[in-house]
Amino acid sequence: MTLEDVERSTGFTTAKLSRIETARVATKPVDVEQLLRCYSLEDEGMAQALTALAREGSKRGWWEPYRDVLSAVYADLISLEADASEWRAYYPLLVPGLLQTPAYARAMIGAINMTSPQATVNRLVEVRMGRQSVLTRDTPLEVWAVVPEAALRMKLPEPIMRDQCQRLLDLSELPNINVQLMPLDATPHPGVSGGFAMLAFPEQQDMDVVLLENLTTSLYIEEDVDPYRGAFSRLQAAALPFEESLQRISNLKEGHK
Repeated sequence: MTLEDVERSTGFTTAKLSRIETARVATKPVDVEQLLRCYSLEDEGMAQALTALAREGSKRGWWEPYRDVLSAVYADLISLEADASEWRAYYPLLVPGLLQTPAYARAMIGAINMTSPQATVNRLVEVRMGRQSVLTRDTPLEVWAVVPEAALRMKLPEPIMRDQCQRLLDLSELPNINVQLMPLDATPHPGVSGGFAMLAFPEQQDMDVVLLENLTTSLYIEEDVDPYRGAFSRLQAAALPFEESLQRISNLKEGHK
């Protein structure tokens, strides 16, 4: 449909439609509802989800004061986590950010942001800790993380690694958090090609998002998420079962003395 077609159907001016479509103005829920009728959207769940996004879009997130140190992709991730119902992640050699202690996060952020001043690193650590509020909100995020054993054997001060192991053990006691350990002697699995995080949203599988990250760039995958669902299932199968994972993490903790 052209802008003119939609103008005739909705009564919106082409100028208003153009500003909405180019994200130069916030979209009101009532406008979204009218546009969805115009576009003959029949999926009621999708309609509700899009209207809810419009309703929440005008609210400022807790992360807004940190915009000066956040990339656009990172800010989007925090916003997505706030709306998501499920979060699954695997990163080679790294404990996922939502499960990190402040000291471990500071070491990892400092290593990745090689030239950033300490003040920037500190603010990024604050952001990472702030993100973890989704784990204990009224309707907590359902988390399933596959943590590589190598991440818990990294050469860091013993107190940092001991506390990080204990953090994983503590979080595993929450009903919404599942942690599996990928052992060093695991069979080959899709994680050897790189890590990813996958977010799912209530009642809308076709809105799932995968985030891929490397040193200089990040990329969201929205159109072809199924391969990542399959990959994560294979990661779960290759990792240790829950009880064995927790016992191995406990043993690793005792080794950091």
